[in-house]
Amino acid sequence: MILCCGEALIDMIPQPTQGAQTCFTPHAGGAVFNTAIALGRLGSKPGFVTGLSRDLFGVQLAQALEESHVDCDLVIRSDLPTTLAFVELNDGQARYTFYDENTAGRSLSPDHLPDIPASVTALYFGGISLISEPCADFYAALALREAPGRAIIIDPNIRAAFIRDEVLYRARLDKMIAVADIVKVSDEDLDWIIPGPEALATKARKLRAQGPHAVIVTRGGDGALAFGAGDEAVEVPAKRVSIVDTVGAGDTFNAGVLASLMAAGLLSKARMKDIGPSAMRAALMHGACVAAVTVSRAGANPPWAHELP
Repeated sequence: MILCCGEALIDMIPQPTQGAQTCFTPHAGGAVFNTAIALGRLGSKPGFVTGLSRDLFGVQLAQALEESHVDCDLVIRSDLPTTLAFVELNDGQARYTFYDENTAGRSLSPDHLPDIPASVTALYFGGISLISEPCADFYAALALREAPGRAIIIDPNIRAAFIRDEVLYRARLDKMIAVADIVKVSDEDLDWIIPGPEALATKARKLRAQGPHAVIVTRGGDGALAFGAGDEAVEVPAKRVSIVDTVGAGDTFNAGVLASLMAAGLLSKARMKDIGPSAMRAALMHGACVAAVTVSRAGANPPWAHELP
């Protein structure tokens, strides 16, 4: 099992009305939530660790997880409210405004660390849950504790405008990257982590030198690259589809990659060294295929396995 560790929140998606005003419709979301949902729909039987509210939005999130076959035994429930993310769409690109103070997800601390069952071979981390304290410390502590025996995958999905203490965030992220087996970043994430004019490949190799077995870099419509043990990068193109919006695109790409590696029996600490160019290329292609379906329809709505071409 892969255990997805991070935020579950409500995306408030703008909807046009007959008048001049815009209304917002609540959709279950969050970067790590979206990846868990996509993995469940792809048949990978994931688990989920998050702080989940008992309010009406928390109930909506729990129902969505159950419907997509995500194991919620390790979810930590409370009476605090659910995080809300209001989405602004410009030419299909999503921007977010978060309402996250004193919420069920953000209020997790290292005191809440759960016992992880032996069936879990890999843990996936990412999103805004790695930014804000105390939950960021919860997830960092979990990654560092489990890294010696289980594969660690991280997608920081950096929201620079959301970071209040950049020095603290960078220090925490560096510790997590050092114990990670796979780090996935967008080209924008990579430029933020390693600023300066160096080429993308140079920066990716520098990031890999910090500890990961592999670094995956997505470039939107230009496809994805992976940098592993060898000097040569593995590259796959993006699938060409008519884009409705990009909400959840990177999250579902991650699910496709992880589902492919899991199906190949490679998603464990012991098998990380066996992920060669062929397996990585297949994983990236599957990720691109899953993401293409997601961007072709509104919101973060990952495909079921039977919907893939």
